[in-house]
Amino acid sequence: MRRAKISIIGAGNVGATCAHWAAAKELGDIVLVDIPQVEGMPQGKALDLFQASPVEGFDSKIIGATTYEPTAGSDVVIVTAGVARKPGMSRDDLININTGIVKSVAESVAKWSPNAIMLVVSNPLDAMVYVAWRASGFDPKKVIGQAGVLDAARYRAFLAMEIGCSVEDIHALLLGGHGDDMVPLKRYAFAGGIPITQLIKPDRLEQIVDRTRKGGAEIVGLLKTGSAYYAPASSTVAMTEAIIRDKKRILACAAYCEKEYRVGGYFVGVPCVLGTDGVEKIIEVELDEEEKAMFQTSVDHVKELVKAVKM
Repeated sequence: MRRAKISIIGAGNVGATCAHWAAAKELGDIVLVDIPQVEGMPQGKALDLFQASPVEGFDSKIIGATTYEPTAGSDVVIVTAGVARKPGMSRDDLININTGIVKSVAESVAKWSPNAIMLVVSNPLDAMVYVAWRASGFDPKKVIGQAGVLDAARYRAFLAMEIGCSVEDIHALLLGGHGDDMVPLKRYAFAGGIPITQLIKPDRLEQIVDRTRKGGAEIVGLLKTGSAYYAPASSTVAMTEAIIRDKKRILACAAYCEKEYRVGGYFVGVPCVLGTDGVEKIIEVELDEEEKAMFQTSVDHVKELVKAVKM
């Protein structure tokens, strides 16, 4: 049986940790790619990770590269490439810089792996997944943004901490964009099948939602010289596993919505069924008036981000 092939573009903290989680789960062979200016870095990280395989007991071929040829025929390509927003950099500056990076990456992915499913992690996410779709020419169901899985993971972790139960027993659903644009569906959150609203008082639940929205910023504030990478990488690999193993998992992803939720042709965070074909189904849940208003605000912000994209 042929082993799946996963290519990760960007060998920084998020990309390298994606490689780590994917190898540990034995999802397939892995190619870790970065730019020629850092020749040796992706190769070194790949070799280091491969040398862990006898200890951890996983069989995955792991190589590093600074060209795209080794990625040829990938089943899944994870895009983490891009720069982080620096002090004094405007939102439009960040979009312009990362648009150029992601556009180049997506074109190369389309050239070497035309049948791949592309998972985009680069920021600002809702704009970059749109860029990757446009630049690749892929079917939109094969271009997916990672944000909702991460936000849901943070939300579930904080809810479990509050209740004092296992994180495995918490289930939660989020819509919309990443961070401040997150739309928590409180009445769709459960602990062991029990509605969260029966276990946590409204004011405390709102504080947890606010902490979830600011989850990335909280980590940046603690690290001071970096940003989160364990949970973002784990969330991305959960999506990768659902696709490679055709698990049909329901996960919140930035997916292309046309008539769904009346979005009108943008990538927004919605619950999706992920399998071998990528986004195999978008699930439309019933929203109350407050939820509809919050979701529309998030969609409007996505439209603003996309409008700022110059390809």
